[in-house]
Amino acid sequence: MCCAILLKRTALVVALTVLAGAVCTATGGDEKKKDRRPDVIYWPTPQKVVEKMLEVAKVGKDDVVYDLGCGDGRIPCTAAKKFRCKAFGYDIDPERIKDSEKSKAKLDKDIQKLVTFKKQDIFELDLSPASVVTLYLLPELNVKLIPQLKKLKKGSRVVSHAFDMKGVTPDKGYPLRVKDDDGFERSVYLWTIPLKLEKE
Repeated sequence: MCCAILLKRTALVVALTVLAGAVCTATGGDEKKKDRRPDVIYWPTPQKVVEKMLEVAKVGKDDVVYDLGCGDGRIPCTAAKKFRCKAFGYDIDPERIKDSEKSKAKLDKDIQKLVTFKKQDIFELDLSPASVVTLYLLPELNVKLIPQLKKLKKGSRVVSHAFDMKGVTPDKGYPLRVKDDDGFERSVYLWTIPLKLEKE
């Protein structure tokens, strides 16, 4: 009798363990959610385009720049070096954060203090501290960011390399066409907060 009870209890524990594992797999778990695959393939923005993006955003020393999907960190590093402003880069891929830290290490020590890189999902990020947001994402990802961008302070600027934001009208005169070092034309879009939402 004792053996039978013990076997039943063991079977119950095993069943509950398997069930818990199944639930964890189905929900993804917090850890798996944090480590999801990047939404885009990494492809760096040419330096000439970086310079133009920061120029059209009228970045100054009092600005706070957020680069979403920071790649090798060239946009935050350029912003801090050129304008002496605080600059943050966010990327979900730990390899890109390593690349960004290498770029940061090449800056003068006083400039390095202005630059921060973090591994983070940009779609869960609070953008409210930023006055300038830079993007090189796909159009559908730009659209996915609209609810967060709406929360930016009035007068904040959003700059995108290559891709627009469906449903939102860019500032007058945009997109700009910028030639990179290889002679290819790149598009640069600018939006100023509050966003000009198009009527459906």
